[in-house]
Amino acid sequence: MGCGIFGVINYDNQPVFPYVYWGLRAQNHRGHQSHGFLTYSNGEFYAYKNLDLVPKVKGDAINEWFSRLPGSIGIGNVRYTTSGKCDDVSIVQGTQPFVASIDGIKVALSFNGNIVNTQPLKKEMTEHFPNFVYNCDSDLVCHKMLLGLKQTNDLVLAAKSVMESLDGAFSVTGITCDGTFFAFKDPHGIKPLCAGHDPKSKTYAFSSETVSLDMNSFVRDFELNPGELVTVSKEGFKRIQVIPNPRPAFCAFEFAYFARPDSIFNGKYVYEIREEFGRNIVKEFPQIAKDGDIILSVPETGDDSAMGVHEESGLRWERASRRHRYVTERAFILLNAERYSTIDKKINILDAKVKDKRVIITEDSIVRGDTTSVIIEKLRKAGAKKVYVFVTFPRIIGPCFYGIDMSSYGQLVGSRHNADEIAKIIGADGVCYQSLEGLLAAIGKKEDDLCLACVTGKYPTPCAQKIADAMKKRFQEGYEEKGRIYENEEVQP
Repeated sequence: MGCGIFGVINYDNQPVFPYVYWGLRAQNHRGHQSHGFLTYSNGEFYAYKNLDLVPKVKGDAINEWFSRLPGSIGIGNVRYTTSGKCDDVSIVQGTQPFVASIDGIKVALSFNGNIVNTQPLKKEMTEHFPNFVYNCDSDLVCHKMLLGLKQTNDLVLAAKSVMESLDGAFSVTGITCDGTFFAFKDPHGIKPLCAGHDPKSKTYAFSSETVSLDMNSFVRDFELNPGELVTVSKEGFKRIQVIPNPRPAFCAFEFAYFARPDSIFNGKYVYEIREEFGRNIVKEFPQIAKDGDIILSVPETGDDSAMGVHEESGLRWERASRRHRYVTERAFILLNAERYSTIDKKINILDAKVKDKRVIITEDSIVRGDTTSVIIEKLRKAGAKKVYVFVTFPRIIGPCFYGIDMSSYGQLVGSRHNADEIAKIIGADGVCYQSLEGLLAAIGKKEDDLCLACVTGKYPTPCAQKIADAMKKRFQEGYEEKGRIYENEEVQP
């Protein structure tokens, strides 16, 4: 699931709810559907979960929150659904953090990622936990961790069992019933997870993105390595490489779309990388750039690349596309029926600024093509002479199995059409994708260090590769996909 996680421990016995709260507020962009907080005090877990964005907390209600969520250890989660059902009841049931217990052993987890080999894991969990009910893959991660603790009574061995058994992406922070605070990543490190501390070295935290550390005035220490388990004590972080890292495969889509621009990955602010994306596209398509009059961005993920296009081309970046700030739904996350209406309401085009102009739009990616086609239609109605689309992420040809909800070939316009065909479908005069080489150069990593499965068809985990290949063959033969591929029992190995 596409989530944001945050966890924190304080060694002055201070309540940590404010840290968890602001840590999640900083990551609201990672999950709009639900949010949850969990704290630990004197051997007990205390939880609060609800739908929608992390809410504002009024000053006169803070004592109520402290009494509801006491304790000096806490974890939290913001979620959007990439497994399980999408109705409100199911979303509530799948809201994290999750707690599992058996025979006096208890563990609470906040998880970001997606599990591919769900069918055999469901069977295994049912055998060991007779009352097990599957709501989403968070259930599987939490119960697998609990099973490892029950069988080994050792946190390192339990984490190793999870890493070896689960095919997919998982960055996790959690708390055991004895108050042990920990975090770990899958063997490929697909999802982000960093660690930091407060200036007094009394408080230590894990976070999906560095912005949550910034929000709490923490110092960033390190990004967890693939296959690494980290525990925390008064002396600080203890890092344990649980299993060898077969190949790092950090999600490349974080750089183009998912992460906040003021987060840091690979030693760079994300916005700096996105600006370089924009410069690259101008270099790769100089004639198109020369034919433009103005640059327009799809706010807000297209804003940083628009700056790069402006700097490299010299064209004016006309701020004539504006996002309605309080229409907060992410069209990418929404169901098909909701998406068009929300996009139309979310983006406002200033007609007088684009009339009779040849417009270059900067866009982070094209998944279904819905957002871009709506904006192009609005530009045409406003009188734009030409509309070109500069896309920072290379053409997406395959589904993601690791926590971005583009989970079937049929919903991806790039799986069936090339750039020229996509331009016709969305109503553009041209669609210009940044090359894979340009993307890698801007990020500063090699292809083998990233997960680029949605672009190359090469999945870093074996079960995902088998399912993708099996469904691709069926899709090309005319098979109509039913829901998410990795939840289709017909193609599970």
